[in-house]
Amino acid sequence: MGGSVHSEPDVEESESLRSDANIAGPMTDPVPGPRTEPLGDDVSRETPPPMDDTPIGRAAQLAVEALGRAGEGLPRPEQTRIIVVANQKGGVGKTTTTVNLAASLALHGGRVLVVDLDPQGNASTALGIDHHAEVPSIYDVLVDSRPLSEVVQPVVDVEGLFCAPATIDLAGAEIELVSLVARESRLQRAIQAYEQPLDYVLIDCPPSLGLLTVNALVAGAEVLIPIQCEYYALEGLGQLLRNVDLVRGHLNPTLHVSTILLTMYDGRTRLASQVAEEVRTHFGEEVLRTSIPRSVRISEAPSYGQTVLTYDPGSSGALSYLEAARELALKGVGLSYEAPHAHIGAQNNPNMVEGIQ
Repeated sequence: MGGSVHSEPDVEESESLRSDANIAGPMTDPVPGPRTEPLGDDVSRETPPPMDDTPIGRAAQLAVEALGRAGEGLPRPEQTRIIVVANQKGGVGKTTTTVNLAASLALHGGRVLVVDLDPQGNASTALGIDHHAEVPSIYDVLVDSRPLSEVVQPVVDVEGLFCAPATIDLAGAEIELVSLVARESRLQRAIQAYEQPLDYVLIDCPPSLGLLTVNALVAGAEVLIPIQCEYYALEGLGQLLRNVDLVRGHLNPTLHVSTILLTMYDGRTRLASQVAEEVRTHFGEEVLRTSIPRSVRISEAPSYGQTVLTYDPGSSGALSYLEAARELALKGVGLSYEAPHAHIGAQNNPNMVEGIQ
């Protein structure tokens, strides 16, 4: 399952970065290298620099450190944090962010539920969850008032991670919800009635502002907005913020935008830096210091029914999501986040893109 789609060797991630278990590479025999002893009376070779003095060595050390931190428990929130991941603009990494942040929080020791509200079911697919038409799903919860506990499935690859899947039936749910009583709060009541302990609920919204998204905004207290560092990144964001204000004013007074996450960052382009600067200037402390690089591994993982955390745990994308989750968790309990010495986020590493770390 850890394979990859066909790509040129020069853009593949170094084998030495794929996990902390193979930092030294797969070879068992000593790797030939420059000799350090004198070859004659006046002929000698320089000793190669230590691994941590090279860019690839520093990246490898960061991988080991980040993966080690994944085993460390983070402080748990006093009550369940319900986070709505929303952006009506498609292609911003919304579903990718939902599943990878959820997996990262679970790897940090949390109990996390992903609610897939997108009829396409991409979050369910990425988590390896069966969601064909006959599977009990979030549709049954919203339309037929089925208990959430009857549709939640555990994610096999990640302990502590669960998913309420979406099926194609959800495509017609907004029409069916129109005539139902308390149509805007059906998800909220279902989550409140869920008896299993949870630290986080992450809701993956469809790329629209219909009743499904309204249900998510009524159920959640926080909104996390992924913004890609590309042209037209802020397109439609104003309308989303206005809808958040409307829901807060009429249906959910606790709702607020708590987190902005920069995604698809390509440090080789001036545009990415300009977009990141503009977003940070506008939203301030709401923007996480960690950003997510554009990465081949992140794109490949869903086709294998995995998050990037299990597909390639040493990749730049996996490490960035681990750090973003750590920052999100610490921020939620009022603790300060200290970035690694050589920050994993792509904004400080212009080569961290498309598998080049």
